[in-house]
Amino acid sequence: MTRKNLVYVWSLRNAAADKAGQPVAYKDHKRYMKSVLEFLVGSLNDTSLGEAYNLVGVVYDDDEQNPRDRQLVADYGFAYQPGRQWLYPADLRVQGRLVNDLLLSVPSTYRRLPRGSAEHIAGKQDFERRLHDTLVELKADVVVLDGLLVILDELVRPGAPFARRIMNIHPGITRLESPYERRGAYATWNALYGARGQVVDWVTKETKPCEPLYLTGASFHYVDNGIDSGEVFHDVLKTEISPDDTILELRWNNFNNSLFPALHEGLERLARRPL
Repeated sequence: MTRKNLVYVWSLRNAAADKAGQPVAYKDHKRYMKSVLEFLVGSLNDTSLGEAYNLVGVVYDDDEQNPRDRQLVADYGFAYQPGRQWLYPADLRVQGRLVNDLLLSVPSTYRRLPRGSAEHIAGKQDFERRLHDTLVELKADVVVLDGLLVILDELVRPGAPFARRIMNIHPGITRLESPYERRGAYATWNALYGARGQVVDWVTKETKPCEPLYLTGASFHYVDNGIDSGEVFHDVLKTEISPDDTILELRWNNFNNSLFPALHEGLERLARRPL
């Protein structure tokens, strides 16, 4: 089997919010918060997934000139620095290469501009062109988005070179017909509040009562230009929720019980499909 070139795309600020690469409080002890990237690297190194894929790049969109981005990644920085906390072990290698050597910055600088302005729209188009050019340079066959806090447009339009070659791994079930459906940036929060019998309006912060649901999961889906609305390729619903969980406890549980399996199993299935 010829290995497919795999590119992983994320936002450092999202991983930082998860305390990736750190021990986090879990009930009466601590547990290590493994990032999705670190899990993927382990799968490529230690399982048959490495026979199907070659990780050729790790792209992040964070903007060093954006004050908010600097604040959100303040505990980590934008690149590994000796003696400083990082999102995964500094010596982490994938298929013989240092993961740090695969890092590439394609900053979404348009986020600094007024939303909806002509400059913002042009900046978004420029970001997608730069990301497209990076993927072409890396000869990407498959692209996995994880916590990329950007909605793609041109890259995933029907007929575009990377349409149906860009997948997202999402910490929630995205099938609309599922009672456990959780989309968007607040998916984990919505699952936690749902287990407490509440629905939250994140604009007003008002809550309404609902029938509690005590499960959540993860979806591996094609990316379209909506919010977690692409066709589901594979999903896993195996994360039990306790109403007294903290957000990081639930994130840890969901990563390990649903999201990691959904990514691994989804990539296995995808490897058997022709490009």
